[in-house]
Formats: sequence, structure tokens, C-alpha cells
Amino acid sequence: MPYLLCNQDRIFYTDSGTGNEIIVFSHGLLFDHRMWDAPVNYFKDRYRCIAYEHRGQGQSQVIGSEDMDTLFEDTASLIEQLAGNTKIHFVGLSMGGFVGMRLAARKPHLLKSLSLLDTSSDPEPHRFKYQLLNTIFKLGGAPSVIDKIIKILFGNSSLGDSSKKEIIHFWKSCIQNYPSSITKAVAGVIQRQGVFDELKNISIPTLIAVGEEDIAIIPAKSERIHHEIKGSKLVTFPKAGHSSCIEQPQIVSKIISDFIRIS
Repeated sequence: MPYLLCNQDRIFYTDSGTGNEIIVFSHGLLFDHRMWDAPVNYFKDRYRCIAYEHRGQGQSQVIGSEDMDTLFEDTASLIEQLAGNTKIHFVGLSMGGFVGMRLAARKPHLLKSLSLLDTSSDPEPHRFKYQLLNTIFKLGGAPSVIDKIIKILFGNSSLGDSSKKEIIHFWKSCIQNYPSSITKAVAGVIQRQGVFDELKNISIPTLIAVGEEDIAIIPAKSERIHHEIKGSKLVTFPKAGHSSCIEQPQIVSKIISDFIRIS
């Protein structure tokens, strides 16, 4: 299996597709590289697609901290090793977006464009609620909180759509089988520092998009990022919650495609 040593940890990734340009996909908390399966299939005939997994999640290992600055360093190392001198298009959802903003502000030479989905530049506003859920998860296992988690991750339209029942059940099963060590990654998100003050340093083409039904990171958070990054584009996905690339994969892929084609 493909692994890279990044910042002292072995990071799992997939590398598929062909093309002179590269898209790097960065997943959200409690997911893994498979949340990008549909977009990768959409892009792989025209782009080289790299989807990786954050330390402590999926098949990536963890030795030390799982805070957002450490994940940023992991990702920068992965890009440098896999892309060389080629600037990449970075697509990050939620946790992936936390990483993407740090990359664009601190190491802009690595990126050609930035797509931020369902993310925020602020500290976690629901810290107490999520810490409680994380503690219950750690002590009682995922089944004790899984229904609450699913209602946070997916919008009402998706939860009530029979055609999406299978994919939601798939992720529900995955989350239920996570080991208690996943709570370290959750804590890293809950305790994250905000990066709003760094947004003024982002000058590369930036797409900001959010599901209209996102309750985990409400659309107003995307609007706040949009107003701070000059020249950025803001889009709202219909009938999608916090997991927009799973809930509306064709719409999400088309909007990203149109954006990076002119970036």
C-alpha cells in the first residue's frame, strides 16, 4: 500500500488518474480518502488525483500530536514529495479545509488554487457539546453516539432521501467500527486555533463552498472567509449538509472543475 513518511508519521494516500495538473483531496473528520471517491472518478481522466488520510485516521499512523498545525506540516511534506515543483490544486472539506487555509497562507508556493468546502477559519463554537460527545464515544464506543454524529454530518435532505440510504449506511458502519483512538483526532479539531487573521495572506484563486443545510459549520462561516479572502468565489450547494462531496458529488465536482479550469 502507498505510504509516505511525513513529519515522522506514515501517511496513507492514493494516487490515480493522468494529466499534467494535480488535485490533492483532503478529507473531513471521521472520514477517510474514500469520501472523495466520486470526485476522483470525475476528475481522473484529466487530472492526477491524490487523496490522502490524516494521521490517526483511516490507514495513516500516528506517533505524536494530531493538532491542525501538525496536520498542515504533514500535508506540506506529502505535497512536496509527490508533486515536486508542480503547484497543485488543493481541495479540502471541513478538517481538510483547516489544513488548506494554513497551506495557502503559509506555503502558497505549493498551491495553484484552493477549494474550501464546509469549513471555518474560527475556533470550534460547539466545543463543549463536541467534547461531551467525544468523551461518550471514548467511554462507550461509537454506537452510543452514532445517531447524533450522523445528523451532524449529513443534511436533512440526504437523511430523508432513499437514494442516499446506502452511502449513509456505509459511513455509519465505518464510524461505528473506529477504535477509541479516533478521539485524539476529534480532540485536535475541537481544540483547534482559529486562522482568520491569516486569511489576508491568501492570494491564490480560492473557491469557498458550503452545503445549505450544514449545521456543523453553518454557511455564515463560509461567508466570513469569503469576505476576508480577496477575489474568492462563494457557492452554496443545494440539498447538502456538512458532507457535501458525498451528498451532492456531481454538483460539487462540476463546480470545482469549472473553478480550477480557469485558475
